[in-house]
Amino acid sequence: MKILVTASPLQRDQNHPSMELLRSGGYELCWNTTGKPLSGDALIEHLKGCCGCLAGVDFFTKDVLSACPELRVISRYGVGYDRVDIEAARELGIAVSNTPGVNAQSVGELTMGLLLAVARRIPQLDRSTRNGQWAQYTGVELFGKTVAILGFGAIGRVVARCCAGFGMHVTAWSPHIDQNYCVTNGIEVRPFPEILEAADVVTLHMPLTEETRNLIGVEAIARMKPGAILLNTARGGIVDEDAACAALKEGQLGGFGLDAFSVEPPGDSPLFDLPNVVVTPHTGSHTREGTNQMAFLSARNLLDLLEGRLCSHRIC
Repeated sequence: MKILVTASPLQRDQNHPSMELLRSGGYELCWNTTGKPLSGDALIEHLKGCCGCLAGVDFFTKDVLSACPELRVISRYGVGYDRVDIEAARELGIAVSNTPGVNAQSVGELTMGLLLAVARRIPQLDRSTRNGQWAQYTGVELFGKTVAILGFGAIGRVVARCCAGFGMHVTAWSPHIDQNYCVTNGIEVRPFPEILEAADVVTLHMPLTEETRNLIGVEAIARMKPGAILLNTARGGIVDEDAACAALKEGQLGGFGLDAFSVEPPGDSPLFDLPNVVVTPHTGSHTREGTNQMAFLSARNLLDLLEGRLCSHRIC
């Protein structure tokens, strides 16, 4: 019995103890050697003979799932599952699981790193100083600023705590927000889109769904304060990147920090030419602690589902 492992951190550490869990169960592991997310025929080819997949951010469309009759389980290494056709998986009897919560601290901390990098242009100043320049840039302080956290699950709460530590005024919006938690922790709940209007910083922490696709587009950006900072460490597709690019050039957005792109890898994005943009390669969860926890949980989920045990992180 074979299991395909496509999560990128595990490609670099194929002897991680979590992989020994799978091997000790009698499973042969095979790997994505392409260095990028799999889709279409390439994913079908890699899945031949596999009963399970410990999956990164690959594209499990209905056509892919239908072409893999031996596939029984997709265990997502991460929280989001927007690249898995859940309805098709359910119809085909393929179980899907994820790893909610275990990467929250890692993603939340990267969000703060991007915020500081954008607010003070840290990467650009680093490059210019290394090149012999002594450029000065007048950034903005975070203290006293208002942050709007859109999506208020485990990651959003980490960001809220960090922002509060910087003396920011924390506001939040989510379709199913925990009002009691917000009251207890001094977080102001505001409706969407009004929350955008008062925010100096808007940060996204929600899944990509049909409801959230291009949520931050021309209309939403126009509601923001001129010069507001936008952050996306959630999923590409929540932000209309063309609209964001235009707003950055016009000054409506003061900066954009993003760890997720509509197309990954993004190729030659026009965002790369802008001085008020800081980018990272979808690496929010990639800390030693975060990857370790996700590796073990995704491996346990996979084994539980393959062997007929209860899995509390099962999606379908």
